[in-house]
Amino acid sequence: MPAKAYLLACRGDRLPDRQRVGYLVRAAALTDLLLRGRVADHDGVAGAVPGGSTGDAVLDEVLGQVVESDPRKWRHWVRKDYRRALDSVEEQLSEAHLIRVERSRFFGRRRITLRNTALVRDLHATVDKALRGDAPVSRVPREDAALVALVAAVELKGVVSGRDRRRCKARLRELEERGGAAIPALRKVFRELRQVRAAAASGGDGGG
Repeated sequence: MPAKAYLLACRGDRLPDRQRVGYLVRAAALTDLLLRGRVADHDGVAGAVPGGSTGDAVLDEVLGQVVESDPRKWRHWVRKDYRRALDSVEEQLSEAHLIRVERSRFFGRRRITLRNTALVRDLHATVDKALRGDAPVSRVPREDAALVALVAAVELKGVVSGRDRRRCKARLRELEERGGAAIPALRKVFRELRQVRAAAASGGDGGG
């Protein structure tokens, strides 16, 4: 799921707002682990469930952190090491030949080339079907429901628009409920990020 969320976030040859996408990837990994039964929600606190490797390097990295820690709130885990999670997903996708990452010498900018555009189109179609389809939410696969709710939580305009969020508010709420506790935590983290940025911009304009 983290890889799918990353691919949906790509726009053209770049990944806009790496911090936002880093949080998205972390929440997607946590959600994937929750759906696999490898982490559990205990009244807003995430805890690991005993077991071996998931077979996925990104998920194992996040799971290992939860295993080695005392139970913490979901927001903590969404924020933690988001840069490393983003780098890990990029490495995974690059090794799978799904993207090519080229680093510029200037400002550390990364050029992202999607090497399987058909897969990305399929992901967009999956989101569209889950969000706007006729099937009851109870019949939408949990992974698809979670993916839609995750990208909506960070307001990825190229995937779920503001109009979509307003018109499909009730359905998005149901999809989020199928996705689990990391999704509302992601939305709160993203809102806090927006508030910090707005305050910084206001101060920079002489408003403070």
